[in-house]
Amino acid sequence: MNENSNNPTEDNTVNEEKTLTKENAAAPKMRAAVDLGNGSVHRLLLKLAVPTVISQLVNLLYNIVDRVYIGHIPSEGVLALTGLGLCMPILMIVTACSSLIGTGGAPRAAIFMGRGDNEQAEHILGNCFKMLIILALLLTVGVEAFAVPLLKLFGASSDTLPYALSYLRIYAVGTICVMISLGLNSFITTQGATSVSMKTVLIGAVINIILDPILIFGLDMGVSGAALATIISQFVSAIWVLKYLTGSKTQLKLKLSNTKLDKAIVLPVLALGVAPFIMSSTESILNIAFNASLSRYGGDIAVGSMTILSSVMQLQMLPVQGLAQGAQPLMSYNFGAGKPDRVKSAFKALLVTSLGYTLIFWAAVQLFPGIFVAIFNSSSEELMQAASRALRIYMGTSGLFGIQMAVQMFFTSLGEAKLSLFVAILRKIILLIPLILILPIFMSDKVTAVFLAEPIADLISVIVCTMLFAVNIRKILNKARR
Repeated sequence: MNENSNNPTEDNTVNEEKTLTKENAAAPKMRAAVDLGNGSVHRLLLKLAVPTVISQLVNLLYNIVDRVYIGHIPSEGVLALTGLGLCMPILMIVTACSSLIGTGGAPRAAIFMGRGDNEQAEHILGNCFKMLIILALLLTVGVEAFAVPLLKLFGASSDTLPYALSYLRIYAVGTICVMISLGLNSFITTQGATSVSMKTVLIGAVINIILDPILIFGLDMGVSGAALATIISQFVSAIWVLKYLTGSKTQLKLKLSNTKLDKAIVLPVLALGVAPFIMSSTESILNIAFNASLSRYGGDIAVGSMTILSSVMQLQMLPVQGLAQGAQPLMSYNFGAGKPDRVKSAFKALLVTSLGYTLIFWAAVQLFPGIFVAIFNSSSEELMQAASRALRIYMGTSGLFGIQMAVQMFFTSLGEAKLSLFVAILRKIILLIPLILILPIFMSDKVTAVFLAEPIADLISVIVCTMLFAVNIRKILNKARR
């Protein structure tokens, strides 16, 4: 493990491994909701992944239903949809902070479950719960205090600012519910209880879908009604998660006695969580970069197109994230249990399934872009034509992205913080953001140049990730044998 000797957070991980006491090693292993260490890997992945894919598809409704309803508001749908798009960077920051803690802590808890160290797994859960609350409170205060300047920074015009502000002010109040629901649900998934974690998302989504038309149209609340429906649904989801993790059926028990922050727990969690945090938070930075450039070169129609494009991209990416989340407990647990062959089999199944789905979705977008755009807009022919043309360009190489998603989750599941971090920053920070700014300099069609940055960055990052995986897989899996 000399290659990690300069990383203090990974040194903590190594020290934790070496200091497992004989009592812990001899203790009976915590049983997961399913037996992750035995049986067919493919059947286990299917059993775990089906609920997590459904969860992501349902979660997609959280992100899209508001846009569908808002985009169809008579007379003001286009401006309202654009205003909601301007809020997306902040909403993505909230999701990113949930990933920082939840996706950083859950794989580590699963690794300790594989070793039989039940007590340490529950300490990780308790610390993560407290970190989620602290971050949620800081975000709520920050958003409420700086909502107007932030939205203007993101490209809000005098026409779209009122709509964006109406949504954001209400959403910020429910930040703590969003973070508890998303962050702690990862600890349900990592136990193998993916059907329970699916219900967390399903309960909130059903409530959101029911409340949206009532509040937006029935009570004539417009954008404010969409925000209120979202936070009410997330509140119910958060209560569901807390009830499960403090109940009798959970394998990882949330206890107040484990919430005292411990540096030896917090630092490795944050180190592993940085990669998914960057993956989510840089979506926010990307939205800023895209919206600012498109507002400059193409106006509100170009910004509205970007809202639709990012929504269609979510239709492709979220099911793949569900597959990856289903594979995570399987890879993490068996890595901790010293079964590298099962880890390898789980990764292969994840790779084939993810790549197959992204290729099929990519083909559908290239053949029928107008169908996807029509989901989010029916009132503006100009927006329909602009978004349909841009969608083919924007998702030009997205069919290959299943490779990167699988590799990213492999690194995260096995606690490879440095590699996971590099993969996270490569596509968006190193490649995509500079391309958004540079390509318009060399092309006469500035709007097309901005959209073209996405497929170029996707292609390069997939190639680099594949090479990183090929070089490091043997060394990583050898750690499971020690």
